[in-house]
Amino acid sequence: MKGTVYKIHSDFYYVMPDGKKGAHNLIECKLREILKKQKIKIAAGDFAEVEDSNAIVKVLTRKNHCAKPNVANLDLMLVVSAIMEPELNFVQLNRYLIFLKYHNIPALLCFSKDDLADEGGLNKIKERINKIYKPLGYDIIFTSSVSCDGLLELREYIKGKTIALMGQSGVGKSSLLNAMNPEFNLRTKSVSGRLKRGTHTTRHCEIMEFCDFKIIDTPGFSKLTFDFILPKDLGGLFDEIRALRDGCRYSDCLHTEENDSNGSSSGCNVIKNLCDIDISRYESYLEFLNEAKKYKEKITYEGVKTESTTKTHSNKEFAKISSKKRTHSRKRTKQNTKEALIESILGEEDD
Repeated sequence: MKGTVYKIHSDFYYVMPDGKKGAHNLIECKLREILKKQKIKIAAGDFAEVEDSNAIVKVLTRKNHCAKPNVANLDLMLVVSAIMEPELNFVQLNRYLIFLKYHNIPALLCFSKDDLADEGGLNKIKERINKIYKPLGYDIIFTSSVSCDGLLELREYIKGKTIALMGQSGVGKSSLLNAMNPEFNLRTKSVSGRLKRGTHTTRHCEIMEFCDFKIIDTPGFSKLTFDFILPKDLGGLFDEIRALRDGCRYSDCLHTEENDSNGSSSGCNVIKNLCDIDISRYESYLEFLNEAKKYKEKITYEGVKTESTTKTHSNKEFAKISSKKRTHSRKRTKQNTKEALIESILGEEDD
């Protein structure tokens, strides 16, 4: 049987068979031991094969995947940001967008809680958002779970798609889903008055069905860092920087004030044209660049080599026993016992 992993709790995986709908059709499955030995990590949205014993025996090829949140095979990521409460954070928004671009996941920008701003303030915010992100090719929707503004437009946009919601805690992801379908009745919490930020209400990733699309509800988070990319590759994820970098004098230019060996930025085409880049985007680039530099330093001195979890024999793939477990294997134990016995016999003959 083939199906889709709808949710994961502890060591249990709940799979919806292809062609079926409704929570009553979910099958509770375990992961086959060979996949555990191969350290296969399953995500909500994975396509899998399940045998009669309700064991997942194979994870099919993914269209895409990201680990934070742990979801796979997305048609679209809905990046939710609040106009107010919590205050709109452009650097955090750019962090999400660059992360998604790295994983080749399309993004739709959804700005919630537009009912909290007065008309003048809302128009000003909308104008800046459109000025920054529309030239970069992003589609933008303004919504309110209170007044229901933008909900019909949003539903039409995501019709027939499998999407996930991404955003800081408290921006209204669960409220947005509740407004689209009150039957979900997801838990929501208000923004903390002291910290001015939301608290987590979603604890795990789970696919939730609408009549014509699916949403993978995910936990909120805000600690995503670029500790997986090299500094030289970061600029290529910013469209406005990528468009200018070919004009830089040095091929390894990092587009900062101290980017070349002479400590001069005169050869950087990006620095020369900073007026064409929104300040929040460039500030985001510099912040992410520092994180990428720390990653480069880490792998330079510590390395990132890991032992393979699989091996191939006669065109077939098998789980590979780790070096740690291999030292305690049954065959090795018998060999050590035999060697110890021989040494004992030889010692007695010498006596």
